Amino acid sequence: MMSSEPSTAATLKRVSLRLLPIMMILYFMSYVDRVNIGFAALEMNADIGLSTAAYGLGAGLFFVGYFIFEVPSNLLLDRFGARIWITRIALTWGAVAAAMALVNNELTFYILRFLLGVAEAGFFPGLVYFLGFWFPRQQRARILSYVYMAAPVSFLLGGPLSAFLMETGNTHANFAGWRFMFAAEGILTMVLGVIGYFLLVDRPSKAKWLTAADAKSLEDQIASEDASVTATHGGHGLRAAFTPRVFALSAVYFGIAYGIYAVGFFLPSAISDFETRFGLSLSLVQIGLISAIPYAFATIAMLLWSRHSDRNAERFWHVAIPTAVGGVALAIAFTLDSPWAVMAAITVTAIGMFCAVPVFWQIPPMFLTGAAAAAGIGVANSIGNLSGFFAPYIAGWLKDSTGTYESGMLLAGACMVAAAILVFFVRRRLRATAAHSSPSGNQANNEVSS
Repeated sequence: MMSSEPSTAATLKRVSLRLLPIMMILYFMSYVDRVNIGFAALEMNADIGLSTAAYGLGAGLFFVGYFIFEVPSNLLLDRFGARIWITRIALTWGAVAAAMALVNNELTFYILRFLLGVAEAGFFPGLVYFLGFWFPRQQRARILSYVYMAAPVSFLLGGPLSAFLMETGNTHANFAGWRFMFAAEGILTMVLGVIGYFLLVDRPSKAKWLTAADAKSLEDQIASEDASVTATHGGHGLRAAFTPRVFALSAVYFGIAYGIYAVGFFLPSAISDFETRFGLSLSLVQIGLISAIPYAFATIAMLLWSRHSDRNAERFWHVAIPTAVGGVALAIAFTLDSPWAVMAAITVTAIGMFCAVPVFWQIPPMFLTGAAAAAGIGVANSIGNLSGFFAPYIAGWLKDSTGTYESGMLLAGACMVAAAILVFFVRRRLRATAAHSSPSGNQANNEVSS
């Protein structure tokens, strides 16, 4: 059943206008609160005596807490509903993010980064799972790209915002700029979490702004699609979330996210290092503006690429191609001999990484439904996001050891290329499963076979 019927199209437009803005804003803040230490490091490391390796370890501890609590958090979202659970996540992560203003040594830095991961665990996979209650499958890559657009936009706007808040804080004699930035952004997150409580609705049948007929039509269509997936792949029971294909998908996401975090955590410092490499002296605000350039291009490309994936009902090539191209660009970026060339390569990398992610998250629902989808998305996201622990720590250690970012980014690029190759292992496993099911011509089979 397609969503091109006028009544369904009008319903989906109404749903999009009601739900997507607050989801995008909250996801924007989740990335800002996750990676703003990339800017804080420009002052914080010296203030509290952090080495590059210690900073990388602390940055990565976020993802250890995230990993441990991700799947339980997603299952609790399924139990309590998005409205309550996403609000809880936003309030607790905002509180911990604001508390980062109190960091005064390595230990408190490590503890608060770990707790920030615990608090935020389940947020993004919860959004992915939540969208599955509201949008038919053929719409989801495009819809998720709107939400995920907040990630590159957080680098696009979050960088200059963080730099501005730091400079504003630095005008107060007794309050360091990086402390002011953490406090302001954490408090804003808490306010937005409260707003989200009043705007989010768990499913169509609970939305007072939809007619009963529209809500039933939408839920029936999505239920029919889920039943088709279950008939083909048997992906309804919780056990289906812990299979080789889910762990292979986790490894794919690990490789993509490794590149995202290697660039996200160290790009401001790498641009600051242009003074040493190329004699280019830059202010905090200039660093923030330059670091935003790759993400401006990535935002536009991601929307177009996701739309192309939906239109062609193809997912695997739409993940593999940008991941591979982005990985190669990242591997060579810091071997180049001019700041313009470095930023051009990083821009290609950003385009590749962010084009791949919204399409990637359309693969788990091709073989998982119900509680298995909640857990499976959580498994893939939690394992994949462990790259956020390894990428900054290893990149920081290699920077301390070699004096350059070249080795760390070469490794990140290699992880992305490996992820692109692994995509086709997942595709082969799904095609084998579909081949053993009775041919019904449903969309799930068509997507796997394309």
